[in-house]
Amino acid sequence: MSEGDGNMVAMTTIPAAPADALADEAAYLQAVAQARAAADAYYGSGESAMDDETYDRLLRGITAWEVEHPDLVAADSPTREVGAGVTSGDVEHAVRMLSLGNVFSEAELRDWAAGLERRLGGRAVTAWVVEPKLDGVALAARYRDGRLVQLVTRGDGSTGEDVSHVIGDLTGLPQELTEPVTVEVRGEVLMTEKQFAAANEARAAHGGAVFANRRNASSGSLRAKDRAYRVQQTFFAYDALTDPAHTSDPSLADLPHTKLIARLAALGLGTTLGTPVGTLACGSLEEVVARIAEIGTLRPDLAYELDGAVVKADDPADRAEAGTGSRVPHWATAYKYPAAQKITTLLAVEWSVGRTGIIAPRAVLEPVEVGGTTVTYATLHNPADIRRRDLMIGDQVTVYRAGEVIPRVEGAMTTLRTGAEKPIELPEVCPRCGGGIDRSQERWRCARGRACGRVEAIGYAVARDCLDIDGLGEKIVVQLVERELIEDFADLFTLTREQLLTLDRMGEVSADKLVAAIDAARSKPLNRVFCALGVLGTGRSMSLRIASYFGSMEAIQAADATALERVDGIGGEKAPVIVAELVELAPVIDKLKAAGVNMEQPGWVPPAADDAEPDPEASALPLQGMAVVVTGGMSGPLADYSRTQMNELVARAGGKASSSVSKRTGLVVAGEGAGSKLDKARELGIETITPEEFAERVEAYL
Repeated sequence: MSEGDGNMVAMTTIPAAPADALADEAAYLQAVAQARAAADAYYGSGESAMDDETYDRLLRGITAWEVEHPDLVAADSPTREVGAGVTSGDVEHAVRMLSLGNVFSEAELRDWAAGLERRLGGRAVTAWVVEPKLDGVALAARYRDGRLVQLVTRGDGSTGEDVSHVIGDLTGLPQELTEPVTVEVRGEVLMTEKQFAAANEARAAHGGAVFANRRNASSGSLRAKDRAYRVQQTFFAYDALTDPAHTSDPSLADLPHTKLIARLAALGLGTTLGTPVGTLACGSLEEVVARIAEIGTLRPDLAYELDGAVVKADDPADRAEAGTGSRVPHWATAYKYPAAQKITTLLAVEWSVGRTGIIAPRAVLEPVEVGGTTVTYATLHNPADIRRRDLMIGDQVTVYRAGEVIPRVEGAMTTLRTGAEKPIELPEVCPRCGGGIDRSQERWRCARGRACGRVEAIGYAVARDCLDIDGLGEKIVVQLVERELIEDFADLFTLTREQLLTLDRMGEVSADKLVAAIDAARSKPLNRVFCALGVLGTGRSMSLRIASYFGSMEAIQAADATALERVDGIGGEKAPVIVAELVELAPVIDKLKAAGVNMEQPGWVPPAADDAEPDPEASALPLQGMAVVVTGGMSGPLADYSRTQMNELVARAGGKASSSVSKRTGLVVAGEGAGSKLDKARELGIETITPEEFAERVEAYL
């Protein structure tokens, strides 16, 4: 969890999960026992069978019952202590590390804010601040004369565990500050996606069970001592002890929270400043609500996980007047988003074969709602991934989903196994054709390769974003393949009208239209033809980049791995794969050439050498050298343009189509429903225009 956990989940458009209503004292005591057991596992081993949202609902039920029966509150109620009071340590905190209360809707946030203003004598809060609620492990870092001397977990808020053995392993926690300041910094330790993958790889290599999710990995890695390997994590500071009794820099005491975070960043500490979800001052509660929604939309694109937004009073005087309760501060709360991850049961694994012959596993799950959507299936990547994650049928698994991202299984709760779990059976033969399997790579492939996924491969090649052959549906493709009229999509260009008329339900009018559509596909730009090949590691955007860089199929085929690496987005691992794929696909390419299919990229301009003089003609292009992001629905003259056609238009006008907004983006074309990309562009000060304005700018290239 994060800087203050009430615990574990909901977004502005989705109502909070209702509290579990408790009928009587017996039900209350049972709920307390359940919550304590879940918290014990969560803060102890890091593996609890109860997911965040379920815990939150249970805790809300306990709290509601205690409000109605204040004389019957259990001594061990999880509402009475920080971190549910289940963990501690032998290092005392100079100032208690508190949790945060939670709100789950805009209405609850406004009620909380009204309560804060009552504590301020009825006056408005001077200023607000909003920052991400990072889903990691709270940590106190103690610096003496600028040097990092001790790391302590939050524990039960009063005492924590010394984890100084991980000094040097936390990005954002330098061993020496930029100034010789004595100060205790508090923040969140978590793992980025890459750090999580690296941690699991190292753990598996040394015979350990892989972690089920990133928070488990953070918690376990912080506490593990005397390991043969190191695990890298990331630290974000969210506070510091600013009282002169605890720091050598008395100026910290009077700083608003926003300036304190800036000061910590200047000392060399990791903060969220400079990130899309960084600490931000807000002048009104309306701005707070807007910022919470904005962070929620940016959440899926982050390299680290967050489960909410923290709302605080920015001014130290407001905080002092509002005061602090036994467990939470009155001047801060956490707004929880819908859970991006849940725990459910892995029921089975299904195997399918894709258009290139890749054999892919898919997890079948006990249906569970994650992020507002019921999830029944999730990605498992490949057999090696199944082994690394030590998955078994019947396991309690963590399922992760954020935004529109396809759900994936993060890992299994191995400590919760009962012995009834069964190994996942890996296929001995191709699930589709019964042939052999090429196991030389992590991603297994049918030994017949594309021949096994022939129908899917042809269907992919003729789709709108490739050759766009209207009228060539799956049923027709199946007939063409089964009757041995075609082996691959290149054979479509040699089909005759008479051959088409032999197909079931194919009339003369339909045959004529299909012949015309196939003929029109001969003149598609090179990027569409290359995309139709279905080269592993490429897609619509990458095909456009490759075609725009090399200009012709001949040049692409002649390129070696080093040359391919010069294309934006192709690294050292992907380039050799593309080279090998092009060798395998050479017979198909030859047939396309023989059939008169276009092999050139229209309007191609050779890429300039690093030391070359600028080309005056190229410089005259309206988007020359500009990274352009297209988002939302197009309208006006561009209403019928697909995303591939928009990217092609950007390339013709000299720009580079991009899928994500960053500081390097030069222009964002924002249509209806643009969403988070438009928000990010505005935050970064990037020019944004409507589809109609964009059409005017590139009119000569439409």
